[in-house]
Amino acid sequence: MTDAITPATTRATSTLTVRALRHGCLAAMMTAALGLCSTGTFAQSMPDTENGRYTLSPAAEGLLRLDTRSGTLSTCSDKGGGWACYATPDERAAFDAEIGRLQKDNDRLKQDVESLKKDNDGLKAQLAAREPPAIGKIDEPLPKADSLKKPEITSKDGERKLEIPLPSDRDLDRMMAFLENAWKRLLELANRMQKDVSGSGKT
Repeated sequence: MTDAITPATTRATSTLTVRALRHGCLAAMMTAALGLCSTGTFAQSMPDTENGRYTLSPAAEGLLRLDTRSGTLSTCSDKGGGWACYATPDERAAFDAEIGRLQKDNDRLKQDVESLKKDNDGLKAQLAAREPPAIGKIDEPLPKADSLKKPEITSKDGERKLEIPLPSDRDLDRMMAFLENAWKRLLELANRMQKDVSGSGKT
């Protein structure tokens, strides 16, 4: 048996529908208002960007702040007392510091090399100011002791004298050539050491 729908029943149903619609609209308006309020509160609690100088990005522990002027990256977090930002360790700064230290070491090595060059030039000037070497083979060996004249004891006017023969000019020339050859080799060794120092400073 079907219940009869009376005008009173229809009016009651319409009243309930209108009330439900009103409650739904009111709830939606309250939700939107709360959302706007919370958004405004969050925006107010964000760190200051100083007219666009800083850009903010969400991170696990808060926010990442990038300084668009200096390129410094900072980590910002709010622990209840307001936002606090701390610069993150910059590997580029460490590299720059290491490069600066190496440049200082390189400059110091260059100064040492220049000082050695000056000393070497002074030694060359002193060597050039000496008498020219004997003409002939520089690498000619010194005469052996047996080839030199031995001291002799002579008697003259009833007096005995010990005569020690001096080396000849040829012997002196050979000796000077030997010493100059040794000196040149020493200078060549010093030059090689300077090149080694210069090469190690460039690496």
